[in-house]
Amino acid sequence: MIDTRDVQILDLLQENGRVTASEISKVVELSIPAIGERMKKLSEQGYIKGYSTVLDHKKAFWLAIPATIGSVIGAWIAVDLNEEIIEKAIAIVMLIMMIVILYKPQRWLKGKEELQTKKISIGQIILFFVIGIYGGFLHMGVGYALLAGIVLGAGYDLVKANAIKVLIIFIWSPVILIVFLINEQVNLYYGLILSIGNVVGALIASRLAVKQGAGFVRWVIIVIILLTAAHVFGLIDIKAGLQSVIQQ
Repeated sequence: MIDTRDVQILDLLQENGRVTASEISKVVELSIPAIGERMKKLSEQGYIKGYSTVLDHKKAFWLAIPATIGSVIGAWIAVDLNEEIIEKAIAIVMLIMMIVILYKPQRWLKGKEELQTKKISIGQIILFFVIGIYGGFLHMGVGYALLAGIVLGAGYDLVKANAIKVLIIFIWSPVILIVFLINEQVNLYYGLILSIGNVVGALIASRLAVKQGAGFVRWVIIVIILLTAAHVFGLIDIKAGLQSVIQQ
């Protein structure tokens, strides 16, 4: 978890990747050793990679606004939908995403700086609003839709896009959770167990993503999409396999 001073440090590094700890300390009003410790922590958590920040939090917050509004609408739609229809829709969307990832893969591995530095456009607002609707509607697999929007629409490579994706989902999740709580659609016991597993998995995966780079992330996404789609369409039974492993 980062605080306001961590955000200040990331801002300064975003503007100038070679700004010194002494210069940062004057702005943030902390001692130089304290700045060094915070920069070390941010590096270990994957927010800083070399002399550039992985997370462009300013752009992430702007993209999160239309996405969050859309997610609320999507959540209200999802409340009355049949579970089987939702699962089939997830599989179809994920397969479409895999085709997008495989088509011209270099577009996913390298960002476009000219897009990153531009202000948020009307097209991007509409795009992330629609992605937000999908996220509130299905949520599962929304990470792929967000990655596509951030990479192809905002010009970031997969590693930086993944950091922005995580922050956007972090922002909208409490909002749509309230919608599902109001409609009594949440099992808090199972939700807590799943959230713990998700946090542990996310910590491991984010470190691997930063260390291994965009190419590694791309192939992990492809494998997960294929496994999930195969399960939904009945080609394999992941649930049964996991249950047999747990029972052994």
